[in-house]
Amino acid sequence: MSTITILGAGNMTRGIATRALAGGYDVQILARDESEAGTLANELTGSVSTGAFSTPIAGDVVVLALPYDAALSVAGELRDALNGKVVVDITNPVDFATFDRLVTPDDSSAAQEIQKAIPAAKVVKAFNTTFAGTLVAGAVDGQKLDVLVAADDAEAKAAVVSLVEAGGMRALDAGPLKRAHQLEGVGFLHMALQGQLGNTWSTGVKVVGA
Repeated sequence: MSTITILGAGNMTRGIATRALAGGYDVQILARDESEAGTLANELTGSVSTGAFSTPIAGDVVVLALPYDAALSVAGELRDALNGKVVVDITNPVDFATFDRLVTPDDSSAAQEIQKAIPAAKVVKAFNTTFAGTLVAGAVDGQKLDVLVAADDAEAKAAVVSLVEAGGMRALDAGPLKRAHQLEGVGFLHMALQGQLGNTWSTGVKVVGA
């Protein structure tokens, strides 16, 4: 099985790494502070290696498990290292000062802005409507997680679909990368609903009847 690289050492890294390891992938976790990557790796079960952002990227699939501003910045820093890679943007570019809007242009998305920063990479939007805790569990109320996937490159999309399905989740093809604009709206709405749902962050976005 292949290796995926995850940039970041937060809760979403824990969730995505858990699903990838369950699916038989090797996982490389890289963080600005290498010690944080090591701490997280020690909490996981499976083949996990760690390093700093300067460490050579082992995976053909690279997940930007960072807030939007940081993801955009780090993608730019690692532009050459990401050439030819499948780069997964999981962000919801929310204005956390006001929590009432997305910070990206009205005709764009976080994924599209990241693609502009790394034009030789193949950006895929995925995991932005799944919460970290549900990824660790792999399901919500006994239901497989739905992971909505958007990309322009068919092979890149297929690689992420394979990762999702190997981890025991259901991948749904959401279309081209421009659909990330709508997906980020859904992700923001899902976040905004948490206050009405008890702030457990344990809910999932599910498509039924398909």
